[in-house]
Amino acid sequence: MKIRNLPLPSSLLILFLVLGSCAVTKNGEDVLRYVDPNIGTAHSRWFFYTPAAVPYGMAKLAPSTNGHYGNKDGWEAVGYDTRHNSIEGFVHFHEWQVGGVSFMPTAGELQVKPGELENSRSGYRSDFDRRNEVAQPGYYKVLLDEFKITAELTATKHVGFHRYTFPQNQQSRIILDIGNVQGESGWVTDASIEMVDDTHFEGFVHTYPKYVKKYDPKGKVSMYFYGEISNKPLRVGSFTEKGVEASSSVATGKGAGLFLEYNTQNQEAIEIKVGQSYTSTQNAKLNLSAEAEKLSFDKAKEQAQSAWREELNKLRVEGPDEKNKVKFYTGLFHALLGRGVASDVNGSFPRHDGTIGQLPRDAKGNFSYNFMNTDAIWGGYWNLTQLWTLAYPQHYNDFVHTQLQVYKERGWFGDGIANSNFVSGVGTNMVGLAIAAAYNAGIRDYDTELAYKAVYENEMGWKNRAEGSGKMDVKAFVERGYSPFIGGGNEFITDSTGSTFSASHTMEYAFSAYAAAQMAKSMGKTEDYQKLIKYSDGWKHLFNPQSKLIHPKDLRGNFITSFDPNQAWRGFQEGNAIQYTFFVPQNPEALISAVGKEEFNTRLDDIFTKSQKNAFGGGKTIDAFAGINSLYNHGNQPNLHISWLFNFSGKPWLTQKWTRAICNEFYGTEGVHGYGYGQDEDQGQLGSWYVMAALGLFDVKGFTDARPIIQIGSPLFDKATITLGNQKKLVIETKNNLADNVYIQSASFNGKPLTNNWLYLDELKRGGKLEFVMGNQPNEAWCATVPPSAAQ
Repeated sequence: MKIRNLPLPSSLLILFLVLGSCAVTKNGEDVLRYVDPNIGTAHSRWFFYTPAAVPYGMAKLAPSTNGHYGNKDGWEAVGYDTRHNSIEGFVHFHEWQVGGVSFMPTAGELQVKPGELENSRSGYRSDFDRRNEVAQPGYYKVLLDEFKITAELTATKHVGFHRYTFPQNQQSRIILDIGNVQGESGWVTDASIEMVDDTHFEGFVHTYPKYVKKYDPKGKVSMYFYGEISNKPLRVGSFTEKGVEASSSVATGKGAGLFLEYNTQNQEAIEIKVGQSYTSTQNAKLNLSAEAEKLSFDKAKEQAQSAWREELNKLRVEGPDEKNKVKFYTGLFHALLGRGVASDVNGSFPRHDGTIGQLPRDAKGNFSYNFMNTDAIWGGYWNLTQLWTLAYPQHYNDFVHTQLQVYKERGWFGDGIANSNFVSGVGTNMVGLAIAAAYNAGIRDYDTELAYKAVYENEMGWKNRAEGSGKMDVKAFVERGYSPFIGGGNEFITDSTGSTFSASHTMEYAFSAYAAAQMAKSMGKTEDYQKLIKYSDGWKHLFNPQSKLIHPKDLRGNFITSFDPNQAWRGFQEGNAIQYTFFVPQNPEALISAVGKEEFNTRLDDIFTKSQKNAFGGGKTIDAFAGINSLYNHGNQPNLHISWLFNFSGKPWLTQKWTRAICNEFYGTEGVHGYGYGQDEDQGQLGSWYVMAALGLFDVKGFTDARPIIQIGSPLFDKATITLGNQKKLVIETKNNLADNVYIQSASFNGKPLTNNWLYLDELKRGGKLEFVMGNQPNEAWCATVPPSAAQ
């Protein structure tokens, strides 16, 4: 594959973004200048690079460098890679297990295949130079060198916009490639596109993603579109995998597509609007009409960027370090980009059985929530849901409603969801935990009794459980209090008797049982609380008092032999015993007591000291799993809370030290070093971690306590202003905030000195001012005596 020069240095890139952005805020600073979508685009997931979108949009348009290759296991990095130097098309749908509908402007000899990365002239792809590329929230622009065509993209929530500016050429054309694999889409089972008149087209593509095949084999993912072209083509031809028809305006089946031919004048612009839907072409047309019928490209861009400013400005940070602002707002951008709407403007949404569901309307005729497509919440309950709780509760509400809608249709929560299909991913299903946390955090705009019933069944139920709902070994967990180890070698098994990932499952099920118990407690369901809270101690069954590590047990209740605590995939999913031993977020005090406070602190501090030499993960290896055998792996979910555990072990200054170091060193501002090197950014949760850590706020329990608390770290900026979901303001200010002053010397909340390194969430949500005095040496006397505790 061809490798080109890497992106510009961050300082030049920031300047470039400043010059490319026009609108400003009241203080003269446009927040969009700090979002760089190109950060971390080496080895990035399918959703990750979709600049031409609005927050939570269905239409997520982006250039693709290798999307037609698909990926071997159905989840790996694919789409846009900063190391590639050619573009094969501009794709409309980018969601977990969802991808399709690619357009490409071209010229010269007709080619209907995208061609290979190693040879751009083998197909219709084109080389490009990143000096001629602009990527901003809501807008993308690039010059395609092969054809001297400038391509621009923007979007509304359901409509994608293209503007292609051609040179003078009698062989200009636009390729509409519909029936081929794109990203995570998996196999295309059927496709269709046709011109319905001179300037309008419609069609669909049905796909069978690998995770649908694995977890919901009777399902499929369908994408529909209806498009409008500003200029009537001179000629229209079609193609499928069987070949080309020079004069045809219809194509059906695998490989289906059209090519629209033009005789363009110099600087002639052709615009396309594409309504998108997951339910029908009629609704795609309706989405186009409702959002974009009289909307120009420039106005759509203006609206998209205005939407981004509104959402990003809910968190305003101030300070002299431009690089940290770029990390912060790029992380927030990704947090607001993932998990997009799947319902139409009329409230239609896709059901698993192929029928169309309908969202209810409130008394004013409005829809109270959106139906979503969503990756698993695995790991997101430590960062993404906390961010939603503070500043974006409506989106958390959408997430809960979506899962309840799926529960009503399917009888179970879906871990990951693609058009109501189960696409579990990790097989543990932490949705119940996330919904319990929403309830305890005060987000309750749904049927709470139904929600509790679904949460309880998610933790305790196994009869007729669908594989795609995860927790297939929950029967063993409920009967034994832990999941036994089964399988081995290269065979991964999870069934009613246990799992190859038994130890990590036990740790996760214990945490989610705790969350369900807290929801039961809040709702006065005392008997359920007493039952569930016992399961939250499941980790104790696997705690080996000799090694003081979590150690898998077999079906006979014995610790497994030939045990290597550094080994991943044997008892532990995407991690190892060193990492997962710290996975007791529901009861850190008990874990600290079991290990011994002094040994706990020494061991954990040593882990971070050694891991710092390895970039807090897998070093500079560009692979999602590069760090799973390491002592600490920030690039994946199981570890994301442990730097905050020193708050519970009497050394909060070490939480301040290590969370700041991770912000400074794991996160970067380059295409290769963005979210580590071997990152696995699942729809915004790693970006959310940076945002929360930079604010100096985090809860290792993910707001699952009946009265949630939030712990304090090392706030990164001179000032941060959060517009809370209730529209009150929370201001976080620091004094003496130099780069080396990572340690809190003293703090106050609304003028009252803080004597604990934590606050109750409900108090924080009332708004006010958190003030910190920082220094370059730890104040070991500050808040080291009383560990965070909500007396649960």
